[in-house]
Amino acid sequence: MRLFVTLLVGTLALGGVAQAQTVIPAGSTTDAGYVEVVAQSAFGNVTSQSYGVEVGVTLRPNLQVFVEGGQTRNIAPAQLGIDAQTMAGALSQTQANVGFSVKEPAAFAVGGVKYIMPIVGSKARPYVLGGFGMAKVKRDVAFTVGGSDVTSTLSQYGIVLGTDLSGDFTKPMFVAGGGASVPVWQRLVVDLQFRVGRIFAEEGGINLARAGIGVGVRF
Repeated sequence: MRLFVTLLVGTLALGGVAQAQTVIPAGSTTDAGYVEVVAQSAFGNVTSQSYGVEVGVTLRPNLQVFVEGGQTRNIAPAQLGIDAQTMAGALSQTQANVGFSVKEPAAFAVGGVKYIMPIVGSKARPYVLGGFGMAKVKRDVAFTVGGSDVTSTLSQYGIVLGTDLSGDFTKPMFVAGGGASVPVWQRLVVDLQFRVGRIFAEEGGINLARAGIGVGVRF
């Protein structure tokens, strides 16, 4: 969080001195929209990475609608690791050198509204946003015996994985956040951003925070 705030302040300062282009007056947004690719660090029960694409269209001055789609590599809650450890313990009753790994990737698509707050004399555009969408979460749990993956053959050891350790589900997702974008060359922009989200899973909500950078173009 401190790193994001530092970068955001730096972006605002950079925007203040980027006077090579015409400063956008307060209360106006002259471009029709934007498209950008995004790379983020994801924070929840585990730290992971997230990648995606975002597209926005201007509805009126300082108000845009946006759609973002992406994937976070791992959002596994603590309970998934606990359940996997329990199963590994049962397997170790009959086998030696039992191991396991836990991962829960999530793909998501979210749409919402972004409000831009222009600063007089600055090219930086701080903003806040909020939106809803859907997330598809996959439980990716693997078990090994003696270093060999036996996940697909666990039934041979008298073990069957339940839905708490296998399969996938799709649930609603809420996103809110903010950031600041600043032009770096012609229509090329850099977008420093922070997002908080919640996936409404049946076993309990999964919180997902993302901080990162987007690079794109205004059109």
